[in-house]
Amino acid sequence: MDSDDTAARLGVPVEEVERVHRLAGDRPSAPLPARADAPAILDRLAVRPDDAAEIMAGWPDPGSPLWTPELRWLLDRSIALVRADLGGHGWLSPGPELPRERGPAWRHLYVYAYLAMVDVVTAYHRDRGIVDAVSWSTLADLGRNLAIDRRMLREGWPVMQSWLTLHARGGIYELGRLQHQRGEDAIALHIPESGPLTPEAVTASLDEARAFFPRHFPDERYTAFSCGSWLLDPQLREYLPADSNIVRFQQRFELEPYEKQDGLDADVESRRFVFRTLTTPLDQLPRRTVLQRAIVDHLTAGRHWHWRRGRFPL
Repeated sequence: MDSDDTAARLGVPVEEVERVHRLAGDRPSAPLPARADAPAILDRLAVRPDDAAEIMAGWPDPGSPLWTPELRWLLDRSIALVRADLGGHGWLSPGPELPRERGPAWRHLYVYAYLAMVDVVTAYHRDRGIVDAVSWSTLADLGRNLAIDRRMLREGWPVMQSWLTLHARGGIYELGRLQHQRGEDAIALHIPESGPLTPEAVTASLDEARAFFPRHFPDERYTAFSCGSWLLDPQLREYLPADSNIVRFQQRFELEPYEKQDGLDADVESRRFVFRTLTTPLDQLPRRTVLQRAIVDHLTAGRHWHWRRGRFPL
């Protein structure tokens, strides 16, 4: 493989190609599902019909003119890179951000990598006694994120392609209202777009996690739940009622001292989560909810949201 030539053909930095080559090496990849089986799998992964149609249109059939040698190389090595870290729970980029406007093969390359990992990660789950309902609920975050990316006019995928490697490696589990990410000494909480964040739903999810991890990961010891998010920013209490679900979620945590996080811009992430757009001007964003008005008014006043981290005992 010529890294410079591959990078040029893919339209990505050569350093990204070299990183994939270094991490994947000659490790084994994994096959995609048979084309005939793919629609049922996509449905089980909660992929919407419009996204499923695009994925099927770009399917990497042998001899497909959509799939150049460098794209096939990247797909194969991306799968190998993720598979090599099966069981890992850290953030992992599966490869470079691609120019997705070049067609469905380019747009969904990392979706195909995810699909290739479905059998691998569900086997990992079964080995640990995890029931199918949890496996498929967790993996169905693919469909949710594809729908969000479509709503964001394709602005959201660069973050999502790395996020979804947690699911494909067995690093995260959706248990009720929250997603729970394995860590060192704490279970990290994430909040998917799946309904109200009521205290009752949060408590039920935490209780489920308290039973789930000792049962399925008995060799791991957790002492706390943790979370890092702009949703933990105490400034929100200036705008939200004291009995709001977000404020009541905040009250569970003991916050760490504020430190600016490299690579995390809470202003950007709040807009991503609340409005699902990163480019709409502030004065054109909707103001239908208290939270929407809070985000807009805070930023319009020249203030900034902060990414805060906190934890509470398991």
